[in-house]
Amino acid sequence: MGLLTGALPDFPWDTLTPYARRAREHPGGIVDLSVGTPVDPTPAVVRDALVAAANSPGYPTTHGTAELREAVVRWFARRRGVPGLDPAAVLPTVGSKELVALLPALLGLGAGDVVLHPAVAYPTYDVGARLAGAAPEPCADPAGRLEHGPGDVRLVWLNSPGNPDGSVLGVAELRAVVDAARAAAARDGRPVLVVSDECYAELAWDAPWSEQGVPSLLDPRVSGGDTTGLLAAYSLSKQSNLAGYRAAFVAGDPAVVARLLEVRKHAGMIVPGPVQAAMTVALDDDAHVAEQRERYRRRRTLLRAALEGAGYAVDSSHAGLYLWVRPEGAPQDCWQTVADLAGLGILVAPGAFYGPQAAGHVRVALTAPDEAIAEAAARLTGA
Repeated sequence: MGLLTGALPDFPWDTLTPYARRAREHPGGIVDLSVGTPVDPTPAVVRDALVAAANSPGYPTTHGTAELREAVVRWFARRRGVPGLDPAAVLPTVGSKELVALLPALLGLGAGDVVLHPAVAYPTYDVGARLAGAAPEPCADPAGRLEHGPGDVRLVWLNSPGNPDGSVLGVAELRAVVDAARAAAARDGRPVLVVSDECYAELAWDAPWSEQGVPSLLDPRVSGGDTTGLLAAYSLSKQSNLAGYRAAFVAGDPAVVARLLEVRKHAGMIVPGPVQAAMTVALDDDAHVAEQRERYRRRRTLLRAALEGAGYAVDSSHAGLYLWVRPEGAPQDCWQTVADLAGLGILVAPGAFYGPQAAGHVRVALTAPDEAIAEAAARLTGA
């Protein structure tokens, strides 16, 4: 099956339409906490860099400027505990979603190949496998699947911090997957690529991650100092409010990055030159990231307290832009919880969007202005 003939699931957010309509009927209007779209200003230092590079008549480089790739290397060393990354093993992408959706196809996966992804997961991991004609497989224990299952896995997606549940994988958990993938590749004589989607890594709330940082797949404690068979994907959408810039990158195994680069050159998949310049500045400026993190911290504290005061439990949610919520007491289907909150004019995302195991939860986003978060809290508490 090709890109146009493969069976794809319906776009899930379309099913929220009747609940959005109900929320809009609230006398105070809707507070939309269903999506993770940043709403705060793009930092001035980044906008200035974009403007300064606006005179860009020539084609940009697919591989990214040397300055951008070196900024990524510095950022990995400074913020993620990954020293000595090869600048040649860095590749800018047009946001991270296109990489997630197209990576299996870009790698040449197809029929008979399995793509593992988290059991509770962003739906694009599943979609990307289907687009390539490969088989998506939700999996809560990828190391165990690699050790004891058939040798058909070619790609393993990890997501830490996780969307939607804010779960974080520690060094030992990441290392177990890496070791299992390498052992499976040696056993079966076929490569197994492990890719970690880490775009929420700068937004850690709970100990130990808030003090120690969220570990990267490329961390030497995980990789053993060898990035073979490993990629880490990152986006500036969340930490820098650059969703509109489509500013992201992938880094890791130089051979895999070189292969992706070659395909992307042929396909014209290029991050615009002014955006590359803006990314370079954003990656070197930690101050705006700290400011944005503090905004989300305030919103999270207020909203979590209101939800818990209204009889909801918040599970996991150790990092990221969401609260993973269920009613206290007896289990309740997520769609009923969506309906209950829509009655208060609050729109959230049902856990069913993220897999069958998530059907008892809803995802509540922190990506709304302070006034909207305060309004949602007031409605929940009756204040």
